[in-house]
Amino acid sequence: MEKEYEAREKLIACAKKEFQEKGFAKASLRSISASAGMTTGAVYFFCKDKNGLFGAVVDEPLQRIMHTIQQHFSDDMATDIAHFQHHTGDHDDFAEAMISMLYADRDALLILLEKSAGSSYEGIIDRFIEMIEQHNLALAEKYAAAFPGKRVNRYMLHWLSHVEINAYVHLVTHEADPQKALKKIKPVMDMLVEGWLAHILEDDN
Repeated sequence: MEKEYEAREKLIACAKKEFQEKGFAKASLRSISASAGMTTGAVYFFCKDKNGLFGAVVDEPLQRIMHTIQQHFSDDMATDIAHFQHHTGDHDDFAEAMISMLYADRDALLILLEKSAGSSYEGIIDRFIEMIEQHNLALAEKYAAAFPGKRVNRYMLHWLSHVEINAYVHLVTHEADPQKALKKIKPVMDMLVEGWLAHILEDDN
């Protein structure tokens, strides 16, 4: 079992390098297997196929990020949003958790974001945006219920959802230092929350 584990980890490490250099579509299973000192049969044994091998590289960091976001969603929905008042730094804990997860394996995350074309992970950014937009809609409707004559501004909700995801994507793809990334994202989070509270509702007419 230990030898199998070591062989699988070596295969994944070689795959990570290949995907990083060539992307999913152009990566060669033969090249990956040769680098790991194995036959292509090892890929099918450990990961079923090329897409499974790609998943072995990117899925663990992706799941950690998803867990952090889902925890944030739960905290949001438990908040008394009708009487919520934002103060600078209120979302620092979430920013810190996200930066920790994003940079825990930044190389794998960059592969996911930039090299996934042709895999089942293609379009992952759009999936993140759809997920956060659904959450924001539920939160905004809860907020709107406390203000008679108001309704959710769907355009602003859609736009702010894009901005929130793209802020983190731009950060992790352009800033290699997690401490600098954290310093940069905190005021962005404050701005996004303030913008959300100021513009997420419109007159119901």
